[in-house]
Amino acid sequence: MLKGLFSQGMAEWGTACLVFISGAMAGRLMATGMNEIQAAGALIAIFGSVTAAVAVRIWPAPERVKVRSDQDRRDS
Repeated sequence: MLKGLFSQGMAEWGTACLVFISGAMAGRLMATGMNEIQAAGALIAIFGSVTAAVAVRIWPAPERVKVRSDQDRRDS
């Protein structure tokens, strides 16, 4: 049940949504008026979400384990 929720595809879509939402929120709030410290914090949040999205996409896949069949066991 949870395998689909924690899959690679869901992680990629989730981080893409995170980048979009954090960028949209920061842009909207900057347009309505932020001071420099708040704007810097919003930009750091955007860069953090982009970093998470990149990390999800370049994270190495786990190595496949060779499964031995009954035929392999009889041959040994």
